[in-house]
Amino acid sequence: MDGVLVREGTVIPGADRFLAALRDSGRSFLVLTNNSIFTPRDLAARLASMGLDVPEHLLWTSALATAQFVADQRPHGSAYILGEAGLTTAMHAVGYVMTDKKPDYVILGEIRNWSFEAITTAVRLVDAGARFLATNPDPTGPSPDGILPATGSVAAMITKATGVEPYYVGKPNPLMMREGLNTLGAHSESTVMIGDRMDTDVIAGIEAGLETILVLSGVTSASDIDAFPYRPSRIVDSVADLIDEL
Repeated sequence: MDGVLVREGTVIPGADRFLAALRDSGRSFLVLTNNSIFTPRDLAARLASMGLDVPEHLLWTSALATAQFVADQRPHGSAYILGEAGLTTAMHAVGYVMTDKKPDYVILGEIRNWSFEAITTAVRLVDAGARFLATNPDPTGPSPDGILPATGSVAAMITKATGVEPYYVGKPNPLMMREGLNTLGAHSESTVMIGDRMDTDVIAGIEAGLETILVLSGVTSASDIDAFPYRPSRIVDSVADLIDEL
């Protein structure tokens, strides 16, 4: 989503026509995001306010992927959550209980106002044996005023205090891609991943066996690509360049 359809609250030119062309072609698709702050309903409303029509059932977030993961691993378990509505809503939907009393998991997601007290609680629970998960490893996120510390940065703080590394469910974990494929009822051989980041989108697509298209409308510039040991299948300036192929 970010860097492909929108950037810092602004629609990327051609994104509306690309989505319309996707729908007109009859192809199924999902819009993915590592941001776990918002529910799919929230995201659909935010996109609609910018002129992009993406129903909530077509939005696949790292919060939904994390909830699906724990529901498969430990059904109807418990978790201490550091996150916002997108994550807590997804966890409630799969039957999880939120608690700070011997939870099965400590789950870290994106959050806009960090609490030292909450982080301290998470450190103590992980240190006492709670399994440590995080929705995504992104160290920073964009804002109109510059970068912001994101989930990966806070996870590093908890890891430094406990010596425990989290398991990241969101991109670049191909698990998020495979769950998305299952949601679509699609096969990797006939699916394309379009993203703006080499270190999350492209590598996740490659590891899930998808064709990958890198767009240069987000955080990655053409000069960045050769620094990585892998390459996307294709590179285009933006999704507007793909419209005629649909």
